Amino acid sequence: MSFQQGLSGLNAASRNLDAIGNNVANASTVGFKSSGVVFADVYAASIGSTGAGGDAIGIGTQVAEVRGNFDQGNVSTTNNPLDMAINGQGFFRLDTNGSITYSRNGQFHLDKDGYIVNANGNKLTGYGVDGLGNILVANPVPLQVSSAQLNATQTSSAKIGLNLDARDPVISKPFDIKDASTYDKATSITVYDSLGNAHALATYYVKTAANKWSVYGAADGAAIAAPLGTMTFKTDGTLDTTATTLPFNVSVPLAAGPTTPLNFKLDYTGSTQYASNFSVDTLWQDGFAPGMLSGYGISDDGTILGRYSNGQSRNLGQIVLSNFKNPQGLAMLGNNAYGESAESGQPLPGVPGGSNFGVIQSGAVEDSNVDLTQELVNMITAQRVYQANAQTVKTQDQVLNTLVNLR
Repeated sequence: MSFQQGLSGLNAASRNLDAIGNNVANASTVGFKSSGVVFADVYAASIGSTGAGGDAIGIGTQVAEVRGNFDQGNVSTTNNPLDMAINGQGFFRLDTNGSITYSRNGQFHLDKDGYIVNANGNKLTGYGVDGLGNILVANPVPLQVSSAQLNATQTSSAKIGLNLDARDPVISKPFDIKDASTYDKATSITVYDSLGNAHALATYYVKTAANKWSVYGAADGAAIAAPLGTMTFKTDGTLDTTATTLPFNVSVPLAAGPTTPLNFKLDYTGSTQYASNFSVDTLWQDGFAPGMLSGYGISDDGTILGRYSNGQSRNLGQIVLSNFKNPQGLAMLGNNAYGESAESGQPLPGVPGGSNFGVIQSGAVEDSNVDLTQELVNMITAQRVYQANAQTVKTQDQVLNTLVNLR
């Protein structure tokens, strides 16, 4: 029996050294999770016997399981915006021609088709977007950073927020954009036609009576025939919304090419008339010229935001993570990947930062969680255990040799 005990100890110590050696070998592998061997003793039991009693002697040891350590690894920064580290729980969900795997290694790049892939060509999955950049919460799909041009959008709504100086004089002359004495103040805003051409809309403000102003306009230097509208203010300086019809309907005639006229609504809600200098607080409109993708970034909730050459930004997708009730039960597939198993349970999807999920840190990777110092100490211990078990076998051999040589 001592031979069996010693051999089981040698085998167990060897398996322990294998696990330690694997940890040491992957000390620099991004996203690697260390593992340790769990041992169990072995007792012989006959039928109808529980093996209890003070004279029971075990017949050695065995490896009960190799248990993964999913503690958080250190996070190191990189210069690649597609490198991602999960700070907390969760796994990246990867698609390889329909086969789903999971990983903590966030070293990604774009392939020739714009898909976000890892070194093995596995595609990162998440929620897609519609034509306006709204996240579509549905089944996760491979995420793609599209370099397609962002089409032009015609201005349909604009807003100007300003303060008109209550001290300005009333003007009775007919309005003329070439004569500055026919208006009190002016400002301008850029609007866009259906082809994305920019047009300068100048607005002129004429005080026609106490607390009452007429608004005129000119597009690209050409006056618009009629006033855009009239603003009436209360005695406390705020806009009288009952006497002022907002928004103004603006119609700008254009040359052949884009849709003409360019019609949009101009809102002055929130404007004031105080005895202070003329000031413009808000200039906003919803149109823009066409633009090309100039860059992208990933927020901590996994949203991929594209930046375009026309100053616009749009969601390109959102990363989806997966978690498991028993991560130690995941099947180790190699190449920094894990597979679902009966022991791990089914994957639980969610977005970064959500319940039971960590956040995404872009431009960073999660280092291996191997404690190299501890592993080297464990290696020395395992080596001593192996030597001790070898000594057990040697001693039993000497005992048997003495017995055989009895006269």
